[in-house]
Amino acid sequence: MPQNYGIALLLTLFAGLATSIGATLAFMFKKDNLKALSVGLGFSAGVMIFISFMEILPEAQNMLAVNFPNKAQWLTLGGFVAGILIAILIDYFVPDHINEEELLSPDSYDETKHKIKRAGLITAIAICVHNFPEGMATFMTSAQNLTLGLSVAIAIAIHNIPEGIAVALPVYHATGKKRYAMLYASLSGLAEPVGALLGMILIHLFMPQILVGFLTASVAGIMVYISFDTLLPLAKEFGDWHKSMIGIISGMIFMWISILLLG
Repeated sequence: MPQNYGIALLLTLFAGLATSIGATLAFMFKKDNLKALSVGLGFSAGVMIFISFMEILPEAQNMLAVNFPNKAQWLTLGGFVAGILIAILIDYFVPDHINEEELLSPDSYDETKHKIKRAGLITAIAICVHNFPEGMATFMTSAQNLTLGLSVAIAIAIHNIPEGIAVALPVYHATGKKRYAMLYASLSGLAEPVGALLGMILIHLFMPQILVGFLTASVAGIMVYISFDTLLPLAKEFGDWHKSMIGIISGMIFMWISILLLG
């Protein structure tokens, strides 16, 4: 294995595990504080929406424009819509995640906690899908240029901190168990090194540019759908809408500043 490959894999692992930092920050909120959860869910939605429209979709269009300069915008739109359809299927087929204990003891079933827990599960799936191509991109960049790869890894790590909050916060509020919240957040981040391993294989093979760009646009579609269908409705349900808006705007500003500082 070339020397750069080993370092590239380590950088990708570092970026992915930043979701665990986000999970740790989520523990700062009391698990029964639904107003804090409302702000946190709004923050997470703001991050995901901003990343999708300001980073992921433009990058997808740039990749597609290399080989399809006249059709890149339409292909990006197609990928975005495909991602939304995939998210709808995920939302439909992902089980409600009710524990056996809840089925055996209906009196202990809490609909509010159930909704929050399911939101965490669906968000974790969406972020796994998002982190997979990120890991591939980090690895491929680092393998070619370590200096540039380090910058990309730091930028993605900063992005992954609020994503870790997005996964851990609802799980922690629903279960009250830090280990579950940390596990969900960490697993969503580990999709990055898995993507890096695939990138290491594909870097020596022909990978159609249209496929990479199309999948990247699909990731944006998935994240936008999850934000509007799951995170924002829950943010409004569990707190004052104005507090949720504070979270949304804060998430967008946080990501904007991180991009400016690392740009």
